[in-house]
Amino acid sequence: MAIWRFDAIGTRWEIEGDLDDGHRDRVGSLIEGFDREWSRFRSDSGVTRLGAEGGMLDAADAAPMLDAYRALSTATDGAVSPLVGDSLVALGYDASYSLTPGESVAAPRAWTDIVSWTDGAVTASVPSLLDVGALGKGRLVDLVTAALHDVGGDLVVDAGGDIRVRGGAVRIGLEHPYDATKAIGVVALQDAALCASAVNRRAWGDGLHHVLDARTGVPVRTWAATWAIAKDAMSADAVATALFFDGGPELAAEWGVEWVRMSTDGRAESSPRCPAELFLARP
Repeated sequence: MAIWRFDAIGTRWEIEGDLDDGHRDRVGSLIEGFDREWSRFRSDSGVTRLGAEGGMLDAADAAPMLDAYRALSTATDGAVSPLVGDSLVALGYDASYSLTPGESVAAPRAWTDIVSWTDGAVTASVPSLLDVGALGKGRLVDLVTAALHDVGGDLVVDAGGDIRVRGGAVRIGLEHPYDATKAIGVVALQDAALCASAVNRRAWGDGLHHVLDARTGVPVRTWAATWAIAKDAMSADAVATALFFDGGPELAAEWGVEWVRMSTDGRAESSPRCPAELFLARP
């Protein structure tokens, strides 16, 4: 099968399948529309306007993403929040990628008192910078996969390591967070999605990275990397974020998501039925 490679939403995409020009146009239009609504790195995006003005944003994906955020927030006692945008900006992960950290800023704890949503819109009662990084890329992978429903044969959609496979099994290595030339395990993925998160990705400064505890605005320190396997990529992406916090494994069990996570001191653990083969050091 042919592999189509391109850059979008700040990451490298690879789509493997028998795509024609019409499929590529469809995918490009879908990604551009999603980015125009949800990217806090674009001056013309909907969430940038909400951050400056508040008000309402028409957005088709508001309900599925924010419903999932509410579940994430409940499971992690507020550690995951869509209002972590200002916390990331405070540490230098801003629209201009200044990477110049200031004082940490906690996200508003009762975010559902500020943000409300319907099936097709999100409303912020005060200026509020949304960041959907905990699950947005997974959601977009699902949308792209659905848009390619008429592609015959096998299909692999890979957005910077957030992967959904339709058809034949694909073996995927679980990249070691401290050495990209190594893997801590491998999984055979078939008609499912695998999403990962790690503290070595989007890292800068002295120990700063993009996985923050919204309650404090400070990067997490206990877990170095997570992987989650689900039927859809948004659920896998969301659980991969939740696994950095207490409550993550319980949410994964509730959603039927299998997982692996590695601590910053090199210990690995996984869910009871996780299909991944881990390369564990022998005692």
